[in-house]
Amino acid sequence: MAYLDTRLFINGEWTDATDGRTLAVQNPATGEEIGRVAHAGRADLDRALDAAQRGFEVWRDYTPAARSRIMRAAAALLRERSGDIALLLTQEQGKPLPEAKGEINAAADIIDWFAEEGFRVYGRLVPHRSSLSIRQMVVKDPVGPVAAFTPWNFPVNQVVRKISAGLATGCSLIVKAPEETPASPAALIKAFQDAGLPEGVLGLVFGDPAEISEYLIASPIIRKITFTGSTPVGKLLAGMAGKYMKRVSMELGGHAPVIVCEDADVELAVRSAGNAKFRNAGQVCISPTRFLVHNSVKDRFAEALSTLAQGVKVGDGLAEGTQMGPLANARRVAAMAEFQEDAVARGARLLTGGGRIGEAGNFWSPTVLADVPLDARLFNDEPFGPVAGIRGFDKLEEAIAEANRLSFGLAGYAFTSSLANADLLSRRVEVGMLWINTPAAASAELPFGGIKDSGYGTEGGPEALENYLNIRSVVVANV
Repeated sequence: MAYLDTRLFINGEWTDATDGRTLAVQNPATGEEIGRVAHAGRADLDRALDAAQRGFEVWRDYTPAARSRIMRAAAALLRERSGDIALLLTQEQGKPLPEAKGEINAAADIIDWFAEEGFRVYGRLVPHRSSLSIRQMVVKDPVGPVAAFTPWNFPVNQVVRKISAGLATGCSLIVKAPEETPASPAALIKAFQDAGLPEGVLGLVFGDPAEISEYLIASPIIRKITFTGSTPVGKLLAGMAGKYMKRVSMELGGHAPVIVCEDADVELAVRSAGNAKFRNAGQVCISPTRFLVHNSVKDRFAEALSTLAQGVKVGDGLAEGTQMGPLANARRVAAMAEFQEDAVARGARLLTGGGRIGEAGNFWSPTVLADVPLDARLFNDEPFGPVAGIRGFDKLEEAIAEANRLSFGLAGYAFTSSLANADLLSRRVEVGMLWINTPAAASAELPFGGIKDSGYGTEGGPEALENYLNIRSVVVANV
């Protein structure tokens, strides 16, 4: 499918920016410009805000059944178009085509689940203490228009989690999607448009992130902020939202520990955590990063992980058989070099990988480092790339302490054959999502979010709907 220029979506229409500005979109596998994306200015944002308010006033009065029908129709269209949308996604983001198509189909599943869960936004009746003629009700209403800010690593999946929960509860949304990967989220929005979503209920803008976030958050029309991205930016936006008393949910950075116990199935651990490490070139918020391995199995684990890394086929995501595509931009390539150089300078051993691949595009070889010291950047800052660091431990309590040392608390992994170890890990590892003896499987029906500096709120499960609802008490006396 040919890559086309991407426009803004405001009040049910695809439109250029008022002042005609655009930004270049590059293919990270080649470094070449493949299209342009409209750059919204304040006049465009004002139009989007006005449309979102009017769209909310319409959508909030749709019944859950009416909302569900439109959402399910959008999910069906997304599945029909998954092949074409995946081609756009791979060209602008880089991930292998099968991963891109999997992301689209998973997005359709998320829409379907929230379309059904919207039926279960219940209030309750509370008996009055002294009079049966007084009815006390707890009601739940949509919070209002929402500003949603999403990243480039999963340009469809990260948008769909926010809009599905928002739409299911009766909110309207303005999505500020990433300029690096604009076409695939635009295709997602187009599916909702073609499914019959009323004008103004969904808007899509691109442009300067700081300018757009500052303007939308300050607007009295916007009643909630939802953001997925780095912890520093999330803290900045949360502070801005707090100034205006706006509801906020944040899915922020991670630095996921992988604890491999003495009694673990090493092959399972390598296969599960290793494949997850190099998925999307490591550009995943829940990507395994710190491999904490019992010293009795550390060498065997390191050798097996290195063998797996060496077998990963790296290349253009559109090429047949590619298992890992490029990093998103040249900045990520430079960051990988810095992480590796720092770790080796502090005493880590490079087992495999550790270099840029080719001159064109942003390719970095799958890399494994052993004996990484605790003061290395790799064990303190989120690498967000295909670099795995291994460190040994003797007692499980030591590994848990290291897992909890950082301020991150998004995801974690562990491998053990002991129920006692599994119980201790489940109670003591401070993360919002923990997978034991299994790969990560972020399904729509489970909470998805972190604790500590990795954010608050969730984008999965029934709990996700609560982020988009006001809870009110209404007391009616029969006079």
